[in-house]
Amino acid sequence: MSELKENYTFLAALYDVLMEDVDYESWADFIDEIIQTHHPEAVDLLEMACGTGSLSLSLGELECYNILASDKSVKMIEIARKKPKDFNSTVDFITLDFLDIDVDQSFDCIFTVFDSVNYLMNAEQIKKFLIGASKKLNGNGLLIFDFSTPKNSLESVDYLNENEGDNGRFRFFRKSAYDPKQKIHRNEFEIEEIDIKTGNILQTVQEIHEQRAYSLDQMLSIVEQTPYHLVAKYDGFDLIDANENSARVTMVLQC
Repeated sequence: MSELKENYTFLAALYDVLMEDVDYESWADFIDEIIQTHHPEAVDLLEMACGTGSLSLSLGELECYNILASDKSVKMIEIARKKPKDFNSTVDFITLDFLDIDVDQSFDCIFTVFDSVNYLMNAEQIKKFLIGASKKLNGNGLLIFDFSTPKNSLESVDYLNENEGDNGRFRFFRKSAYDPKQKIHRNEFEIEEIDIKTGNILQTVQEIHEQRAYSLDQMLSIVEQTPYHLVAKYDGFDLIDANENSARVTMVLQC
């Protein structure tokens, strides 16, 4: 049986393969559009749960923001720090847990995307994140985050199940399942480390990633228990008002 590892210990090396279909430039343009619509004076940005940094690096190419990008995973940040040389970017990277935003700086905008908030498994954890972020925002600062709804899990689970990928050194196999009663989306990754010269498998490990899907009403109820007021709730990647049929919702909050 393969050894169970902490999330993104090994999968970090495969993260860019896992996310190869994501259009980071369009996503960066969407975040920029939100900022320019609701807080055009914003300059200092913090990204939480940045992964290997591709979104912040794409946003940095707009050359109008000072960006600090962070992730809890040391491995993710190690990979991210190697990228600015390719992107000719000045984005800074740090290791940071978004439930403990221990950084001696405040920001005009804090953002986290691609279901990061869904890793928070209950309302209390989400409130802790929201309140912690509020303490690091400058006056009129924005908090932008997206979340996946049950509809998104129901629509994507078959596509995600039994898929695989590799980067030559590592290979992953994913099993994906969604429990509509508990609203838990579970992804099990079996990851093989490959000897590049011989092709032999050096080791096999497992990572289990669980996320909770939230309805729009649930998230709005949680936000009401925090210092924020709702600026906007967007459907997918358009500045269109989200509703209960939205698969992905982007929230824009302000204290």
